[in-house]
Amino acid sequence: MTLEQLRIFVAVAEREHVTRAAADLHLTQSATSAAIAALENRYDAKLFDRVGRRIELTEAGRLFLVEARAVLARAAAAETLLTDLAGLKRGALSLAASQTVANYWLPPLMHQFRERHPGIALSLRIGNTEQVAHWIHETSADIGLIEGEIDDPALAMRQVAEDEMVLVVGRGHPWAGRTAVTPAELPGTGWVLREPGSGTRSMFETWLREEGVSPDSLSSVMELPSNEAVRSAVAAGAGATAISRLVVETLLSAGTLVAIGLSLPKRRFTALRHKVRHVTQAERAFFALIAEQP
Repeated sequence: MTLEQLRIFVAVAEREHVTRAAADLHLTQSATSAAIAALENRYDAKLFDRVGRRIELTEAGRLFLVEARAVLARAAAAETLLTDLAGLKRGALSLAASQTVANYWLPPLMHQFRERHPGIALSLRIGNTEQVAHWIHETSADIGLIEGEIDDPALAMRQVAEDEMVLVVGRGHPWAGRTAVTPAELPGTGWVLREPGSGTRSMFETWLREEGVSPDSLSSVMELPSNEAVRSAVAAGAGATAISRLVVETLLSAGTLVAIGLSLPKRRFTALRHKVRHVTQAERAFFALIAEQP
């Protein structure tokens, strides 16, 4: 049974006339009759009684007409949905992001996207870099946004922004009066660090090794699961940290935290998506919005 056969059956049933139905459908009378005959033969059910030149529905035909109309209505609704999705009138986009991205860089973009495409439902999961990569790998989110990169051949990656890392201490810290420190001095103070798996921590430890400083030589006084917790602990005098400038900008301006000169590298914000997944119109629109950013 095909949608075309259903469409022909409904047209004939509503007009009770094969020739008129064929004309309205822009089909030949023989093609229309053949479609009805194919349905009746396939299911061994008589759908019409032929009375002289007229036809009328049998009891089976009347029952089938209800279902045929419902199927055609559902097919029309599905076609409308696909049209809406293509036009970004309806749909959903699920995002997953690491903490710095999710809390400081992403919200304005989400707002702009919603302003442009109010029919697209946006959702966001927040985790560390490893968690976000796992969610994208398992296809439980459409787009992942992380700090740095991840080693997973199943994932496609593209840089979407840059972020500056900065060494900060509380205003009561011994380094607070200094303009700069050297990498060799870093083991000489206590450190407040993000948890293992964090993009911030991973990048900082990579940089330490490149500078000839073992990450194990740092005295870790706290490992905390969020940027905000790290920021608060450092402001309270717990130690030093390397963190995104986005996270601490307001506290630096207020003088609660002090930035110390150290040649930390910039890091990339990277978008992840699974290579085998179809790229939806909503995803294309989101990436286009990112490309517009200064």
